[in-house]
Amino acid sequence: MAPSDPTRMLPSLADLRLLHFADSAMPIGALAHSFGLESLASRELLQPSSLSGFLREFLLEAGLVEAVFCRQSFRLAAPQQGAFSPDRWLELNGLLSARKLARESRNGSASLGQNFLIAVATLGNFPILREALRASKDSAGLIHHSTAFGLATGALGLNEDRAVVSFLHQSATSLIGACQRLMPLGQTEATHILWNLKPAMIETAEHSAACTLDDACSFLPLPDWGAMEHPALLTRLFVS
Repeated sequence: MAPSDPTRMLPSLADLRLLHFADSAMPIGALAHSFGLESLASRELLQPSSLSGFLREFLLEAGLVEAVFCRQSFRLAAPQQGAFSPDRWLELNGLLSARKLARESRNGSASLGQNFLIAVATLGNFPILREALRASKDSAGLIHHSTAFGLATGALGLNEDRAVVSFLHQSATSLIGACQRLMPLGQTEATHILWNLKPAMIETAEHSAACTLDDACSFLPLPDWGAMEHPALLTRLFVS
């Protein structure tokens, strides 16, 4: 049998790497965070019957902000952009921190982001990722999940649009998984919800392509309140 043409494997390898990064089971600590949903569930403000609509609005609002910053970080690492700018990297994470009003959600995002970037940096020789980690460490700056995802996928030369929609899919999957532990939500219903959210993921990703950083804003008082209220819960399954 003739050996496979390595150039024909590249798209498949890129897809597999993107699937790897977007897997909700990637060991970065995502299972420890509900981003305020635990508070909402404990107050019966979020139930299985309302979850689909809630998550759709979450994607269109908070998801849009994350998608815009994911794209900007992707472009920061893309080879055609030239030299990587540590200052711009720190600026992007600082601007995203300022948009996360709840400390718990801000810290949760930063925990996932740092863990993600460290995990990816160990998978190969990626100088940009090491430089980004070093810059953030030296400045004591936060690394958010969406910016880390964008930077890593850009550094690996993956497709920008597919990277952004994959990040949104991973985020929704993690939130649904958290809800399965917080309320009577079976696997079949959870699968249906995730399936029906895919058009909203695509809509959000496409919208983010036309947005600047100044356009990246959202208004979600209930999840923000839930995140702020979370430390006061008598019993907690999640860190945030």
